[in-house]
Amino acid sequence: MRMLEARRQKTEGREVKKDNRNSFGVFLLLYVLFVFTTSCQDVKKIEKPKNLIAKDIMVDILTEVYLSNAARSVNNKRLKEYNIRLDSVIYNKYHIDSLQFVESNAYYSSNLKTYAKIITSVEERLNILQIEKDSIYEIVKKEKEKEDSIKAKKKKEQKLLIAPVESGINYNLLDNF
Repeated sequence: MRMLEARRQKTEGREVKKDNRNSFGVFLLLYVLFVFTTSCQDVKKIEKPKNLIAKDIMVDILTEVYLSNAARSVNNKRLKEYNIRLDSVIYNKYHIDSLQFVESNAYYSSNLKTYAKIITSVEERLNILQIEKDSIYEIVKKEKEKEDSIKAKKKKEQKLLIAPVESGINYNLLDNF
């Protein structure tokens, strides 16, 4: 009898645990639905700015922005020393201001497909610049190797010309034979 009562208490405890699990599941479901429905806001599309930068010019600007960021990471001390602000240089080059750039960038980035095309074009240009830089580096490297080999050859010839005099052999006597 006692065993039956102990089993009933265990099963009643399990039912209580099951009820707690079910109520937690319902609470979690309601919470997720609440968060999902309240977090979805009305996303407004960014209006086209009056002074929108053309896509091809935007590609040029973003390419230069990436290059200037790379320059900052390489030699920031020198840029600060000469008080060079690369962003200002880019803005002056393209006759824009920072607000025009920010508004145009925000407008293009609001349309993912358009911005992806722009960024792809920037990456292609950066890759082309990298290939050009590498080819110029190879040409310079070959020219340096050529100059070094010429210098080494001249140095070797000078040693050969100097060597007989240092040896003490009189070549005038050898010419008589």
